[in-house]
Amino acid sequence: MALPLLGELWAELPVEKRVFCSVLLFSWAVYLWEAYLARRQRRVYRTTTHVPWELGQIMDSETFEKSRLYQLDKSTFSFWSGLYSELEGTLILLCGGIPFLWNVSGKISARAGFGPEYEITQSLIFLLLATLFSAVTGLPWSLYNTFVIEEKHGFNQQTLGFFFKDAIKKFIVTQCILLPVTSLLLYIIKIGGDYFFIYAWLFTLVVSLVLVTIYADYIAPLFDKFIPLPEGELKEAIEMMSKSIDFPLTKIYVVEGSKRSSHSNAYFYGFFKNKRIVLFDTLLEDYSALNKEQPEGEDGEDDDIKSKVKNKKQGCKNEEVLAVLGHELGHWKLGHTVKNIVISQMNSFLCFFLFAVLIGRKELFAAFGFYETQPTLIGLMIIFQFIFSPYNEVLSFCLTVLSRRFEFQADAFAKELGKAKDLYSALIKLNKDNLGFPVSDWLFSMWHYSHPPLLERLQALKDAKQD
Repeated sequence: MALPLLGELWAELPVEKRVFCSVLLFSWAVYLWEAYLARRQRRVYRTTTHVPWELGQIMDSETFEKSRLYQLDKSTFSFWSGLYSELEGTLILLCGGIPFLWNVSGKISARAGFGPEYEITQSLIFLLLATLFSAVTGLPWSLYNTFVIEEKHGFNQQTLGFFFKDAIKKFIVTQCILLPVTSLLLYIIKIGGDYFFIYAWLFTLVVSLVLVTIYADYIAPLFDKFIPLPEGELKEAIEMMSKSIDFPLTKIYVVEGSKRSSHSNAYFYGFFKNKRIVLFDTLLEDYSALNKEQPEGEDGEDDDIKSKVKNKKQGCKNEEVLAVLGHELGHWKLGHTVKNIVISQMNSFLCFFLFAVLIGRKELFAAFGFYETQPTLIGLMIIFQFIFSPYNEVLSFCLTVLSRRFEFQADAFAKELGKAKDLYSALIKLNKDNLGFPVSDWLFSMWHYSHPPLLERLQALKDAKQD
């Protein structure tokens, strides 16, 4: 009797109320699903206190315990920050936070001499206030993560002053990109006519390609120092390997990632015949600042960075770095980068097309408190963030599965280059340096891991390594 009664009550609700309730219910359903998965994984962290026999050859008990405690702290932090985020989002929706902020933006715009007809101006003020609110409310969580969790486990290299300078710089750079791009996108949607979704999609495609092209040359150097990899054995070996697979390498950079964290990374970027490789200094045993004693009394920018010298070497040897790059270049050679771009743009086009179909539905705006006006920016937020959320969850899972497949293929490519042995040891070192925990719950791993678990990758490399 209860279910039919609930069904009748649901049917009697206005369309906008049903839309609003559906969005809230789905948001909490996703949160509870994520919390359930995280709880399963925390159980693994708590109960797996000894190195499993299959890991005995690759991981000592001290490192295993350090990684277990690190991941347990991260998971607990993620639970509380996720709960806060969900409660904050729910309160914003229930209390009409979005229309309130839109009205505040309108008043600020009016005081500056811009009337209601200047919707794009009001939209930019709204966007600035919304991102500022997000930055302020997220700041305590970011501080705790950096100066409690990362500090406790030896990864943080920042001082408080460096952290705040970095956060302010990130906010300013983000606004310098976000506001002009958003204003042009809104203008295109306004004047684009019946086929505005095609022009909007083409515009976002161009913007994304430009940002990918200029990021490492003009944006990333605002935050980290990039220097050319010095002449020597490693550079020559990278150039030879690139040439052997026809990778059009033009430059190799080392970025001083050790100034903010001891986590390591490597990537390549660029289009057509202009490819560049970026290596974090924490990846390179011979270049990592964390492996070197800092001279006393050294002045300059490094005064803002903590000097933390470790007893054990961090990073990989040259042969292992080459193996890691062989894996990364495998993504290029096998067309993974192009495939990801194609999938991303197909998804973007589909979303803009559906946005064009739904933007005229006034009940969607009414569901979130906009009864008199239907601002384009608010429509983008409602449709892309809320209405598309079930589709986004399914797409995210599918891309995670695809990513794991690509990672296995890239490992196999490095194996074909004769790098199986070195990649095997590099993966173990990187897991140790980053305190990755090698044991995972199967459901948590399936849903979240974009990279296969360490043991699965090592097993795939083992036969070739033995050969």
